[in-house]
Amino acid sequence: MRHLSAVCLTLLAAQVAAADLAAGRAKAEQVCAACHKIDGNSDNPQYPVLAGQHADYLRRALHDYRNGSRNNGVMLPYAQALSRTDIDNVSAWFASQPSRLVSRP
Repeated sequence: MRHLSAVCLTLLAAQVAAADLAAGRAKAEQVCAACHKIDGNSDNPQYPVLAGQHADYLRRALHDYRNGSRNNGVMLPYAQALSRTDIDNVSAWFASQPSRLVSRP
């Protein structure tokens, strides 16, 4: 089990490392920044903070918005405008940003 976990973490790290953060930032600036801000730290409670989220969570959410299995009329056209590579890059960009959110005990 420990070996399987190590393999999964290695594969996930390789996938995030393969993403192009500069391209993710550029695409986020074009598509996402108006609502979520360029670094993903939205100060409007209507739009979630994306900074610091797990890249795989963000990637899955964008794919689900794009294919309609996650229903959101606002996000649908934005997600549909992104290629798979764009989604990987944008997800990695937001995941790499420090979040303004804090954990409370």
